[in-house]
Amino acid sequence: MISTPTASLASFSQREGMVDRTRSNVLIREYNEDKDVKMVRKLERNCEIGTEKLVSTFTNMMGDPLSRIRLFPLHVMLVAELLESRELVGVVRGVIKNVGTLSGSLLKMGYILGLRVTPTYRRKGVALRLVTAVEEWMVRNGAEYAFLATEKDNDASKNLFTLKGNYVNLGSLVIFVQPTSALTKHISRDIKIEKVDIDLAISLYRRILRTKDLYPLDMDVILKEKLSVGTWVSYYKKEGWLNLRSKVNNEELLSNETSSSWVIFSIWNTCEAYKLQVTKSQLLRFLLTTLNHAREKVFPCLKMSVSDSLCRSFGFLFLYGIHGQGENLGELLESMWKFTSRVGEGMRDCRVVITELGFGDPLADHVHQTDSISCIDDLWYIKRLSSHVDEKVDEMLMRQVGNVFVDPRDF
Repeated sequence: MISTPTASLASFSQREGMVDRTRSNVLIREYNEDKDVKMVRKLERNCEIGTEKLVSTFTNMMGDPLSRIRLFPLHVMLVAELLESRELVGVVRGVIKNVGTLSGSLLKMGYILGLRVTPTYRRKGVALRLVTAVEEWMVRNGAEYAFLATEKDNDASKNLFTLKGNYVNLGSLVIFVQPTSALTKHISRDIKIEKVDIDLAISLYRRILRTKDLYPLDMDVILKEKLSVGTWVSYYKKEGWLNLRSKVNNEELLSNETSSSWVIFSIWNTCEAYKLQVTKSQLLRFLLTTLNHAREKVFPCLKMSVSDSLCRSFGFLFLYGIHGQGENLGELLESMWKFTSRVGEGMRDCRVVITELGFGDPLADHVHQTDSISCIDDLWYIKRLSSHVDEKVDEMLMRQVGNVFVDPRDF
């Protein structure tokens, strides 16, 4: 993987260090993989998402803090270090990739991932300085926009990005979470699910992506990544489908000979990159009387007991590239969930199936809201970094977009 040039990073660290020594005891610098890995793991465990709630979710990077960003050719990880003790109190990851828009424009966009600040150093400006530093890295590497996502109920993050960071809301999406154990595995005999040859999958997606407000330009790289399990289509047998095993180069053929109702989807195996762990927060130790609430609201969703969740991390399969055409899509989407659950059964520690769809995605209305599905509202934010951007593109991005392609590498 190509990383940031050494000279650029060195000058960055020196410049930031000089500023920090005059106004605070915190240095923003690049992550050193040789000496920082243990401290970052300790930091991120202390920064569990939802530490003020009864139940927290910890992202276990399985010993590699760079695991979420290694798949991007251009990436960086910055840390906030106390000058006196050399303790790490904050971390942020940044990547840059090329994306396309519905209007046909091509953009170089930076993505901010994994911003964490240890609880004792929150509300002291550390998070803002980390965000500003990664934005500067993006600008130096040609990014025109910065992009990030946060949960709808995370008021601290929303205030940081909008009130202090000058980000604007790009759109709203919903994350669907389905425990594999909650799914019945029976798929209707009227439905067939067939694996798509990777070359045909690339051709299909190239046509599909042109209908999205935002999408990555390296779809072929995503589909060929080892974490991508494969691509399938679900369709009704009586309506038929084209011969998926044949190599088709004419995209018009794809649109003319497909079934009248069909769904295409791909599966990403996050179990190989990182896992999740649900744990008790500090507050829970003092509020044992509310444990029943946690049992009722959280653990049934994940189909795991309190004691089980405290000692076992679990992985999940991420459904991406979901697209459908036709009128009767609800049952086809349900077959997609069931099929993916079957795939997950053969993988160690895979407990959940997750996907994310924009509120403007036509398929969002066809997802069956069963008792076993949990929904988390996700907000996407954007900020212009360059003054040399197309005004029409800028106008499009600065309004809410909803039919976007969710890159599995970003999740």
